[in-house]
Amino acid sequence: MKLSELQQVFDAHKNIAAASAVATKHQNIFVKGLQGSSDAMFAAGMFNKLPQCFVYVLNDIESAGYFYQDLMQILGTNKAFFFPSAYKRAIKYGQIDSASEILRTEVLGKLQSNDQRLIIVTYPDALGEKVASKESLDKNTIHLSVDKIADRTTISEMLDLLQFEYVDYVYEPGQYAIRGSILDVFSFSCEYPYRIDFFGDEVSSIRTFDIETQLSKEKMDAIQIIPDMQRSDLDRESLLSLLPANTIFGFKDFAWVAERIDANYTETPILDNPEYDANFQEKLIDKDFFLSKMAAFHQIHFGVKTYGTADATIEFKTDFQPSFHKNFDLISESFKDFISKGYKIYILSDSAKQHKRIEAIFEDRGDNIQFTPVERTLSQGFYDETLKICCFTDHQIFDRYHKYNLKSDKVRSGKFALSLKELQQFQIGDYIVHIDHGIGQFGGLVRSDINGKMQELIKLTYLNNDTIFVSLHALHKISKYRGKEGEAPRVSKLGSGAWDRIKDKAKSKVKDIARDLIKLYAQRQQEEGFQFSPDSFLQHELEASFIYEDTPDQMKATAEVKQDMENSKPMDRLICGDVGFGKTEVAIRAAFKAVTDNKQVAVLVPTTVLAYQHFQTFKERLKNFPCRVEYISRARTANQIKDILKRLKEGQVDILIGTHRIVGKDVEFKDLGLLIIDEEQKLGVAVKEKLKQVKANVDTLTMTATPIPRTLQFSLMGARDLSSITTPPPNRYPIQTEVHTFDPKIIKEAIEFEMSRNGQVFMINNRIKNIEEIAEVIRREVPDARIVIGHGQMEPAKLENIIVDFINYEYDVLIATSIVESGIDIPNANTIIVNNAQNFGLSDLHQLRGRVGRSNRKAFAYLLAPPLSSLTPEARRRLQAIENFSELGHGIHIAMQDLDIRGAGNMLGAEQSGFIADLGYEVYQKILNEAVTELKNEEFVDVYHAAKENEKIAGDNFVEDVQIESDLELLFPAAYIPNDSERITLYRELDNMERELDVIQFVERLEDRFGAIPKEGRELIRVVRLRMLARSLGIEKVVLKNRKMSLFLVPNNESPYYQSIAFDKLLGYVQAHHRQCELKEKNNKRWVSIVNIDSVEMACNVLTEISNIEIAAQ
Repeated sequence: MKLSELQQVFDAHKNIAAASAVATKHQNIFVKGLQGSSDAMFAAGMFNKLPQCFVYVLNDIESAGYFYQDLMQILGTNKAFFFPSAYKRAIKYGQIDSASEILRTEVLGKLQSNDQRLIIVTYPDALGEKVASKESLDKNTIHLSVDKIADRTTISEMLDLLQFEYVDYVYEPGQYAIRGSILDVFSFSCEYPYRIDFFGDEVSSIRTFDIETQLSKEKMDAIQIIPDMQRSDLDRESLLSLLPANTIFGFKDFAWVAERIDANYTETPILDNPEYDANFQEKLIDKDFFLSKMAAFHQIHFGVKTYGTADATIEFKTDFQPSFHKNFDLISESFKDFISKGYKIYILSDSAKQHKRIEAIFEDRGDNIQFTPVERTLSQGFYDETLKICCFTDHQIFDRYHKYNLKSDKVRSGKFALSLKELQQFQIGDYIVHIDHGIGQFGGLVRSDINGKMQELIKLTYLNNDTIFVSLHALHKISKYRGKEGEAPRVSKLGSGAWDRIKDKAKSKVKDIARDLIKLYAQRQQEEGFQFSPDSFLQHELEASFIYEDTPDQMKATAEVKQDMENSKPMDRLICGDVGFGKTEVAIRAAFKAVTDNKQVAVLVPTTVLAYQHFQTFKERLKNFPCRVEYISRARTANQIKDILKRLKEGQVDILIGTHRIVGKDVEFKDLGLLIIDEEQKLGVAVKEKLKQVKANVDTLTMTATPIPRTLQFSLMGARDLSSITTPPPNRYPIQTEVHTFDPKIIKEAIEFEMSRNGQVFMINNRIKNIEEIAEVIRREVPDARIVIGHGQMEPAKLENIIVDFINYEYDVLIATSIVESGIDIPNANTIIVNNAQNFGLSDLHQLRGRVGRSNRKAFAYLLAPPLSSLTPEARRRLQAIENFSELGHGIHIAMQDLDIRGAGNMLGAEQSGFIADLGYEVYQKILNEAVTELKNEEFVDVYHAAKENEKIAGDNFVEDVQIESDLELLFPAAYIPNDSERITLYRELDNMERELDVIQFVERLEDRFGAIPKEGRELIRVVRLRMLARSLGIEKVVLKNRKMSLFLVPNNESPYYQSIAFDKLLGYVQAHHRQCELKEKNNKRWVSIVNIDSVEMACNVLTEISNIEIAAQ
């Protein structure tokens, strides 16, 4: 059933009828006994019964967020609204948050309209801040609706007056852009920007669009454009003055709200902020004003106590969902108990899969428990004695973390999308690699007149100022140089041959590596291994009790691993994914599967620290299951190890975790069934040799945290089974990130807060020189903190001890140069402070921040940098981007460049990083692909593909790349796409396309963003099809000049191409149209020329005709 149907059951409660009757009569009502999310269901029930506007004031942003989320789940989107504070932290820090402002303005816009029946959810900090007055709001709003007359120039002038910023593309609230007949504007009243299409002076359509993709979402009939209402020159009044007179207020704790409003009003500001407003009290209301205003409204107090004397008291008999801690014996006992008392059980969950899992577990256990699944969940479960219903949530049954989402989260992604886009775009002076000529510098987009037709070319400058111009049809040959960050490459010299030598050298090296991988792969195909049985009910129970939700990637990886295990060939799978993306969980599930089949599991890790850590994780996850876990490393005594090895040999240890000690001669397994290797790239060569002897026919699962770039995975597909986990776990807490100037006060606040909840702190300082000074500052500010310093110049053993002590909570603060060991997970450390954050790249900052926020507590990241105004624009934007996107993994799928490079180095051996630095990553990867293809087609033909006898080969795989030259006008006019770098991005995207479907989607996106495509643009898009057709016919180069098309064929006369079907088709066409066509040969070149071809469209038609010719069987 749906949650709204469950709400109807709750609406029938006699107390709701009673409450709605007295709420309009009496001033002060006390509703007690509402536990869990029953308060939100009560609020929804009142809303369904009464026509008034409701305002619910909760104690803080968290509880308000959950309450709002519950109302959204019950009532749908357009009834409940969230009214947050306009500031990032508190008003005293003075950092305005545009995403929250949108939510505030949305409420004001709603109160302006005629339909004022809504629920507003807020909290004291937000309620205490004044909003723009009704008059100034009316004055500053632009109304637009479809089919109404509106003048575009007038509107853009109004936007300028309202302080909207004119930009090329709209990414943040308060910006607008004009392109042709399209006006994009990001109003402060909606979480998505608007795209308004004009026809003459009439508005022909209005749609919202997505910030990241810039594509339209849904159509609107009428909109209001509202500017930034936080500007200081506007009149302000309290939200309380704007509400309708018959509004009913709901309070969780009235006294606390009044106290909080007073505290905010009297607090002293922190003035390290240049944007700061000295007279901030004018923006707030005080306690007396609040109390006098509240006297006029009817109030419902639904917390523990009332305020003053209640005119009526209504009592509910509800209680919290009992905590089961994933213990299914307890769950079934408690459910049976409820059912025997006549209760009806509802289980609420957002995913139908969870319901099936719970059913399956009950079924496997043989429990006969009937429950009604409800789609959509609430934040806290409860049961009600009057109605005899239990509304239990699945995330509480399984101890998962449930998080609330606000609409404003989408707004924050804009800054990030923009910074990423700029990383991808070509800027003048960037290093660009041309696969045939080497590394040059980008000199911009040049227009030239060729035979009276305009063409756009890209200019590249090489050594000694030699220049080449690249046509739009050869853009797939150039790419931005990506080597190590911060090192400039050597610019190549044209025509010296050095570039080709580097390429050949890299290719032969890559071939050696790939050859070994392929041999290993072929060998494994022949082996026989153990075949595991399908999943047992214990397995279901283990998987259901995972505290986070599985991400799609994780489910796919788990399924692939199990399928490999149930297969008779030995498994050899590599799982890559960032730290904290759930690889360990996949390993635990695989290990448990092996144990249920009475096999032993060995887990091999590179460091003592990791061994201890995995031991803790495995033990914790498997503590309720019949499974014994042990670990050996140099941290254990000789006697302990001896005892463990003895039990291992007798089969009394199921899972053994350890460092390279595991492959020692004295370690004997009774029956080893699965080997799990973590961070393989960090293990020494000797260990790997020993492993090869162990694992010839044992199933092996390897994990690595360096994300291996997608592009490399495809090239190695033939040689290794790969699962990649790229999506971050959904319900992780966002990490609250703040940028500040260096101030001992802030460091002190951060450390004291973390210590007050028994947590630990990382302090990152990237210079060893002044690391002692930083430690001094902390000792002075927080005398009782236990501080330890760790950096890369210490002896490894000493460093390891420091880290182990830190994990074991011997210290509160670890000051390090950069995080010492990347694979380490310290769930208790939830605050990270980065000094001189402006010196770190985007990916480094992200990786550093990913160290905290691993548990179910809120995490904080403080980035300390000089005042933003003194930084370079890049550094400033980097810090703002990272501050704005606090979600974990939100955008990590941008395989960040240095990670790509590190991944390639790990996968293929370290000397490869040298080649990557010489060639740039993209070219390196193309060479890798070529090498693997050549190996498959030459040395390992029998492994990959054998040709059938007496059949002609098709002839479509003789040409890797088709060159295209033309004198036609093929480009996007500057009037159509105004911004140069955007045009280049689109040209490159188009030139790299290989499928018809991509082209169709490209055209849709283009028309959506820029309007109808002009003729020369449509012709340019057809070149992609021309290239695909030519390639399938084995044509190396197509030249369209002087109304003639020349098709150049494979130069080698001996080539099997001339025996293929494709060549037969071409000949057939030439014979049929001998007037227009002729076949020519000169200087070892062969080509077919065809006359009267005026456009790319005609050229495509001819090639389509050729490829459709039927060749009779010989």
